[in-house]
Amino acid sequence: MNYLIGIDVGTSATKTVLFDEKGRVIASASREYSLYQPQNGWAEQNPEDWREAVLETLTQVVAESGVKKEAVKGIGISGQMHGLVMLDEKNEVIRPSIIWCDQRTSAEVEDMGKLIPKERWIEITANPPLTGWTAAKILWVRKHEPENYGRCRHILLPKDYIRYVLTGVYATDVSDASGMQLLDVPGRCWSKEVLNKLDIDQELLGKVYESCEVTGTLLPEIAARTGLSADTKVAGGAGDNAAAAVGTGVVKDGTAFTTIGTSGVVFAHSSQVTIDPKGRVHTCCCAVPGAWHVMGVTQGAGLSLKWFKDNFCQDYVEEASVQKIDVYDLINRDVSQVEAGSDKLIYLPYLMGERTPHLDPDCRGVFFGLSAIHTRKHMLRAVMEGVSYSLSDCNDILKDMGIQVGEMMACGGGGKSQVWRQMLADMYDCQVKTVAQTEGPALGAAILAGVGCGIFESVESACDALIFQDKTTGPEERQAGLYKKYHLLYKQLYEDLKDSYKKLAAL
Repeated sequence: MNYLIGIDVGTSATKTVLFDEKGRVIASASREYSLYQPQNGWAEQNPEDWREAVLETLTQVVAESGVKKEAVKGIGISGQMHGLVMLDEKNEVIRPSIIWCDQRTSAEVEDMGKLIPKERWIEITANPPLTGWTAAKILWVRKHEPENYGRCRHILLPKDYIRYVLTGVYATDVSDASGMQLLDVPGRCWSKEVLNKLDIDQELLGKVYESCEVTGTLLPEIAARTGLSADTKVAGGAGDNAAAAVGTGVVKDGTAFTTIGTSGVVFAHSSQVTIDPKGRVHTCCCAVPGAWHVMGVTQGAGLSLKWFKDNFCQDYVEEASVQKIDVYDLINRDVSQVEAGSDKLIYLPYLMGERTPHLDPDCRGVFFGLSAIHTRKHMLRAVMEGVSYSLSDCNDILKDMGIQVGEMMACGGGGKSQVWRQMLADMYDCQVKTVAQTEGPALGAAILAGVGCGIFESVESACDALIFQDKTTGPEERQAGLYKKYHLLYKQLYEDLKDSYKKLAAL
């Protein structure tokens, strides 16, 4: 039996899973780490925390599995996209990573728009300049921390820093590189035009691979520390959403998924380059060679519910600890007791600005319609509904672009919630399904490694063999009609508030 490892370097934790070649979980481990916000709208993490989490979890799953090291053929890496990791000439981390949800780069985005017209940005990178993406962060460091920029010899994404730790190779894959704003997305290679205009040396960037190509093997010292073989191959891997698509079988036209993790994503596969000329959704290379995906992203999805839970639900946490159950099971229980619409309470999930459809780093979270009848249960349901409205915005844009989706899969932590799946089914007005496999990005990364090692013929055939559908949730007519009315008001609220957001940011 051959074995594969998938590593998912997330925002809140790294999860490492050892699978057999049938896709069955043999062992798994996770390690959490901190997110730092030095200023309002900023978000940073220490790459060294990711490194230690990966090495600890790798060592643990190998030890617990009892699998012979020679039987572990490959490792695939998934991870949070857009983060900036800078290494000096000694390959030491220069500064904390500015991660995906950081919104400090508004001025740099304006500068990018002056260097290249928006329409040309969309033609080359399939997206307009974005505050959360890597290119603007590079420009921010060059402007505000010139000494750090001067020391920089290598620029890597979060998962690609882990690749370097494991293999000593500087490389990335097409899906993750698509989120840097430096890649020619239709051509699947670095854009010389963009790099020249931004005055960024291509030598700072790693080689670009397809997601299922082998990029290297484990360094001897890493193999010795983790209990693996130095012959273990490391594949290109993928950004978290591209890997999640593989892990849920969304690898063919007509398939899509919604994930509710820290951020929320609506993601559709496409065998053709499909670009929104308005730049409201993101087109990227996907993990299937020669294919792309289109996705809308809401910044504060699961983050919104976690924020509310952490600040206002300590008794839920304590009760869950006593009962030895997940705190979100208690939240779902209480939310299900509140009628759709939360008794006319609407939440705008803009805790970290927004990407789809507004591209507005200044907007912030709002509870609209609060009255004395509302309880904490109403607020919890409103949070979940507000995130769902935002995801429905994303789905509506995909429909406008002519992307036909026959089925919507649900994944991520929020996808486990039947209450949340029902909201999505009602708002999308279609069936929302789950798959039996729950490891998402880690499984997707492992499948990509399996293709690279020759265990699977292709990404598509591996998904056909390993991934099976589980639960199905259909829309309820009354709730679907009600949500259509609330969604119209939800959309209007942003328009009413957008000038006030700017004024608030300027105070």
